[in-house]
Amino acid sequence: MKKIWQKDDLATNILVSQFTVGKDLDFDERLAKYDVKGSMAHCKMLAETGIISDEESEQMISVLEEILNDIENGSFEIDKEAEDIHSQVEAILIEKLGDTGKKIHTARSRNDQVLLDIKLYLLDEIREITALTDEFFQILIRLADQHKNILLPGYTHLQIAMPSSFGLWFGAYAEALLDDVEMLFSVKNIINKNPLGSAAGYGSSFPIDRESTTYNLGFQSMNYNSVYAQMTRGKSEKMLSMAMATLAGTLGKFSYDVCLYLSQNFDFISFPKEFTTGSSIMPHKKNPDIFELVRARCNRIQSLPNELILLTNNLPSGYHRDVQLTKEILFPAIDSLKECLEILNYTFPNIQVKDGILEDEKYKYLFSVEKINEEVKKGSSFRDAYVKVGQEIENNQFEFEPGNLDHTHQGSIGNLCLDKIEYQFNKLKNKLLG
Repeated sequence: MKKIWQKDDLATNILVSQFTVGKDLDFDERLAKYDVKGSMAHCKMLAETGIISDEESEQMISVLEEILNDIENGSFEIDKEAEDIHSQVEAILIEKLGDTGKKIHTARSRNDQVLLDIKLYLLDEIREITALTDEFFQILIRLADQHKNILLPGYTHLQIAMPSSFGLWFGAYAEALLDDVEMLFSVKNIINKNPLGSAAGYGSSFPIDRESTTYNLGFQSMNYNSVYAQMTRGKSEKMLSMAMATLAGTLGKFSYDVCLYLSQNFDFISFPKEFTTGSSIMPHKKNPDIFELVRARCNRIQSLPNELILLTNNLPSGYHRDVQLTKEILFPAIDSLKECLEILNYTFPNIQVKDGILEDEKYKYLFSVEKINEEVKKGSSFRDAYVKVGQEIENNQFEFEPGNLDHTHQGSIGNLCLDKIEYQFNKLKNKLLG
């Protein structure tokens, strides 16, 4: 297939072609429907401004609708000889409409085409990530409420610290997800700006109407400066990668907790055996492979911003082919993050928490701060009470019954503000999915 930028019939060197196209065709399948929708909006605008006739616009939109239908029903395939999805769509228009099809590229460049496609794709992926995160958030909120009165030992430095609860544990990660979707919301607002019409970065001398394409493509606003519009290639990907890394950090830390709590030395939680794997040599093993892999995948995702920064940070303004590689860095990571959320959403409704954990002798000092507080309530200074209780511990004379905890303290463990966290999360989620 002849390249859309070729000016003669001389074929591009095969090795050069293979190297420059790279993995674009694989990833362009994801961008196909967005490229067609962008072309439809562009076509409509060209007619509205009198650059092409209404009849020409209708003819091209009709063919584009056929292509879009093929994409949505799964019958569309990118020609292996095509340079990219943009070239293929234009080739189909020319094949079916002749000279009329050749007018589709008026007042635009492949640069603003791919910018548009990627932004529309990323916006849809943000919605999908948000929906999956919402599902996990709702699971955590339910679990936090359900188990808010079941006590759990808290640890600092991996040493026994103070009493906690399963409600606090699940609720902590629910609130972490609230911050994560706030980051996604900020990124969505940055990406949600129309670059179409910036052409190769320096605009077009045609009297185009960028407000028209902004409206028809559903963007919140536009990138006004054409040079800056091109600068958002790479920046959009970096911004989303940072939000993904933040969310992955939450999922990875949570998965680490799960692996720890599943171990026999802790034994705080369990899952049905079908959610664990075995050993080829040790028949007693029930391994938390799911959560180890979530942790590992999320660690990889957290490296994304650095990889994208290193790819793009030494580039001047204007388009450079380097940014082609952002697709193969970011797109698979999006899949991986969604798969992590999907497996957590599938497994966590089946978690089983253990009651009576604090009855174990090793947790007898877990309530040392509570005994100090009891002494303070009787009139002692905190520092004197601290020394007294510390000496009791050193001399093996410490005694404290958890049943002595007053109602106020028990309430503080159970007072998780779940309703406030859920309200704020749902407000953000609705903006992201809207």
